[in-house]
Amino acid sequence: MTGAATTLESIRKSLVGLRMPRALEMLDATLRRIEQGEINSIEALDLLLLEELTVRESRRIKAALMMARLTAVKTLASFDFAFQPSLDRNRILALAELKFIDRAEAVHLLGPPGTGKSHLATALAVEAVKAGKSVYFATLAEIIATLAKAEREGQLRERIRFLSRAALLVVDEIGYLPVTPGGGNLFFQLVNARYEKGAMILTSNRGFAEWGEVFGDPVVATALLDRLLHHAAVIQIEGSSYRLRQHAELVPEHVRSKALITPPPAPRRRGRPPGGKANDHPTG
Repeated sequence: MTGAATTLESIRKSLVGLRMPRALEMLDATLRRIEQGEINSIEALDLLLLEELTVRESRRIKAALMMARLTAVKTLASFDFAFQPSLDRNRILALAELKFIDRAEAVHLLGPPGTGKSHLATALAVEAVKAGKSVYFATLAEIIATLAKAEREGQLRERIRFLSRAALLVVDEIGYLPVTPGGGNLFFQLVNARYEKGAMILTSNRGFAEWGEVFGDPVVATALLDRLLHHAAVIQIEGSSYRLRQHAELVPEHVRSKALITPPPAPRRRGRPPGGKANDHPTG
């Protein structure tokens, strides 16, 4: 075996030992490009490392998306802003810079069904995953169900602690399904635990004035909004359902022209509900 062949075999063993399969796969082709004068040795090294890094980053993102429960990946690039002209594209792109996560703020996406709320929430969550931030995505019904189960099993504190770890918690579909009795209190405890500590994105087809009805208790709703609107951005989407755009003529007029969801001013009161502790029920 020649000296060059020995060195090449040593490089292969090193790449295996370093667990760099993509670089190993690209090694022979990269060496041929050096021999043909297409690239020099420094460029070859850069290319091999970049290929390996790209594969590793792809694996990281894939695993993080699974951990975040983002099974249906949506992106901002695939969102049809032209179909929703009421939406400020620049404002959404500013949110994609993820500074709201660093500030532990809440983002509310409000609008009728099918207007793109979940798409935007998912897309922002995907951007956060790509940036290396921890994310957890679930519907309100799923979150309340897991909290109720944890409470029955005496594990509520641990479950709230788990849901508070993510830098970004996405709560989808607020108002679509009725909240089970006691569910509002459980959700309040989670929101209270994350308040000013972790960012949230919340989507809803109901205006804030209706949250008393959604959660079955005006006191709980007020306590929730007290925290969720303190440091918050509210994005209201007006328009028709994107999913029904090809069949608009078949949809009744009263469904196509939904009333706007207008958020009321944020509650003035700061602090916990009267007589409650940090994780006490807001009904006290």
